[in-house]
Amino acid sequence: MRSFRYQLVNVFVESDTATFGGNPLCVFENAHGMTDAEMQALAAQFNLSETTFVLPRAGTHPRVRIFTPRYELPFAGHPTVGTSHVLASLAATETGTAPDRLTLGLNAGDIPVTCDVGAWTFTANGHTSRPINASRERLAEAVGLTPADLAGEPRFVSTGAEQLIIPVQSVAVLAQAKPVADKLQADFANDAGRYMAYLVARVAPGRFQTRFFFPTASGMTEDPGTGSACANLGGYLLDAGEPAPSQFTVTQGEFINRLNVLQLSLTGERRVRVGGRVLALGAGQIHLR
Repeated sequence: MRSFRYQLVNVFVESDTATFGGNPLCVFENAHGMTDAEMQALAAQFNLSETTFVLPRAGTHPRVRIFTPRYELPFAGHPTVGTSHVLASLAATETGTAPDRLTLGLNAGDIPVTCDVGAWTFTANGHTSRPINASRERLAEAVGLTPADLAGEPRFVSTGAEQLIIPVQSVAVLAQAKPVADKLQADFANDAGRYMAYLVARVAPGRFQTRFFFPTASGMTEDPGTGSACANLGGYLLDAGEPAPSQFTVTQGEFINRLNVLQLSLTGERRVRVGGRVLALGAGQIHLR
């Protein structure tokens, strides 16, 4: 019998009292001894948007693997933030001091993460971007909107996980969005062959409200808080000529009653940083034969 400890946290919570806010995450503290198949099966067992598996390495930063219930991801934002919080908490228990700087070895590369005033923030990889290959009319139809509802040019952007950034005119338009899985899949799959949509409304000079949709076995699902998409929004803004340095508050999850609050920064060096608060919820142990 093999035993593995895990922790449950909520990432991008509005405050330290938002017990059921943010985006849930399961973090396995030490996954050495697990097979790839077991990691995938555990991610399906917990059935959260992502589960992470920490693989400590002597003398260097840990490797971290990120799984959805269906496949492994090279990079994701709320798992990066939440796993950093868990690792710092474990270090504090072992040494009495919680580090405020960490590096996680993800499949997408080494990601530096820092903690400031209780919020963990990662610096994303440099971004790439490309235009869509179909018309705005087809895109609008694929997300249940009209071409007039779109604002700016939709683009695919990646800081480690490519996603489709779709600016829209208002929060009212956000509320109307109803993505159609087969239409997104037909014309708007990303570089990994997956289809998803990140709709963005600018509600003030320093604030955005967003929605992120992705497919599951039961159809299109809405994610409460997507750090990788927020990082990709940062790349989109840099391409659009947004001044840097700049800071923004990005909210998500309002339409599914699961508020997430993300902080997005564009540095003077044109790097993208995304962060937020993490709330520990519980812990446990899994036994595998």
